[in-house]
Amino acid sequence: MDCKIDGKLSLLLQKTSIDGHSISENSRNASSIPPTLSLSPKKCLKASPARPGQKSIGSNCKGTKLILKTPKGTRDYHPPEMTVRRKVFDKILDVFHMHGAVEIETPVFELKEVLTGKYGEDSKLIYDLEDQGGEILSLRYDLTVPFARYVAQNRIGNISRYHIARVYRRDNPAMTKGRYREFYQCDFDIAGSYDQMLPDAECVQVIHQVLSSLDLGDFVIKVNHRKLLDGVFGACGVPSDKFRPICSAVDKLDKSPWSEVRREMVDEKGLEADVADRIGEYVKLNGKQDMLDALKSDERLKNNEDAQAAIKELELLLHYTSLLECDASLLLDMSLARGLDYYTGVIYEAILKENQNGEDADSGPTSKKIKKKQEGEEEDEEGGAVGSVAGGGRYDNLVGMFDAKKRTVPCVGVSFGIERLFTIQERKIRQQGIKIRSSCTSVLVVGAGKGMLEPRLALCALLHKSGIRAETSRKMNPKFLGQLQHAEEHGIPVVVGVGESEVQEGVVNVRCTATRQETQVPRVQLVAHLQQLLPTLEKL
Repeated sequence: MDCKIDGKLSLLLQKTSIDGHSISENSRNASSIPPTLSLSPKKCLKASPARPGQKSIGSNCKGTKLILKTPKGTRDYHPPEMTVRRKVFDKILDVFHMHGAVEIETPVFELKEVLTGKYGEDSKLIYDLEDQGGEILSLRYDLTVPFARYVAQNRIGNISRYHIARVYRRDNPAMTKGRYREFYQCDFDIAGSYDQMLPDAECVQVIHQVLSSLDLGDFVIKVNHRKLLDGVFGACGVPSDKFRPICSAVDKLDKSPWSEVRREMVDEKGLEADVADRIGEYVKLNGKQDMLDALKSDERLKNNEDAQAAIKELELLLHYTSLLECDASLLLDMSLARGLDYYTGVIYEAILKENQNGEDADSGPTSKKIKKKQEGEEEDEEGGAVGSVAGGGRYDNLVGMFDAKKRTVPCVGVSFGIERLFTIQERKIRQQGIKIRSSCTSVLVVGAGKGMLEPRLALCALLHKSGIRAETSRKMNPKFLGQLQHAEEHGIPVVVGVGESEVQEGVVNVRCTATRQETQVPRVQLVAHLQQLLPTLEKL
């Protein structure tokens, strides 16, 4: 339906309808993307069967049907989803910048020999690229090993850096749990020789600040020490050549009960059953200073140098995190192992505490308590669970592996799993019915009647020069109601309208989309008017 306007342009729609029809009924754009975040599972559309003698649309040279989908373990992100994703990135970056970190970038693939031998049993998850007669390459598994290569190659002595980029793993994907084969990591690392536990405490503080800013609910930062684990293994009778395989087994306690982990130690790793049972006594422990006091006086550990040194470092970490006011969420947990081979000192992992079937992931400072399998995972309505949302630790020897003179640079860092954080944000949006504005446009310039293209373009140029985000229809003579509907569907807060009489009088009509209230403003005062109005209207 065309809308004819006589005299001055009137953008105010009486009772939001014309001829008894609402705007949406008259000019709904079926091809526009809805501003709300759609989280319902999407069904794959299969190609229709071909008629005899015909090929299916999208069929390949062999005549088999092509089903359009993303590869296993990957996904597309729609504009509303990208809006939420970008806000998560921005909050993480704000924290990184608060700590003086600088940004770097490294290639998405590395020489295969750079990545091999750094990840223990997880090395099998590395994507190898096909040999095409050149260098043997693999897609990066994480951002830590490429960072160590970068530090060694550029002979860097100290740096506080962050890196946000995609990594790739040949894992079994679980989309509802935020586990993909292609996903982003957000890393913060401190490289260089500093006083003991100061960089480590700062990394714990970064975790605390990021998760607090994202407002995802209560969380716990589990902390352990690789030297403490090694001391326990040695005191329990584990042969030194089995330390890393047994550590990898302990690392599975967040997903599997102790009985399954014990079975793996004995049946697959070849550990004596009584040795496994002794390990089981320790991996049940968690707490804070009370746990450290118990370990200091433990008969098996009191003369173990590695264990006692680790206990002193953890005591210092507790002290510094208390001063940094980030210790309330911290829990020392002997079941935390972090299976990657390159860790050498403090390790940590952050887990959300909400929706744990009515249970709290932080069992408090009691020293002897077995963690349940589901503890520290986020459950949704479909039963999908999100594991740790951040993790990291100290890796003092990794840079030396790439340096020709074996020059070591101590490093400690943390990595945030952005896909898992985003999965939780998706659930929050779905449960609360939050509408997401995916367009960043502040002003939509509209015209009434024909022949308003040139005035519309001139107004856009004026607003762009002043740094105001403005757009207009890409049609010569768009329907008036269609322009207004576009503003409402995409959450554009302000509409600036112009007609023949407005051009002659040098004025424009400014309309607030949410309230539909209008103000007539002289064209020369438009920029100043919008600069005062927009900050009060531009919200998510």
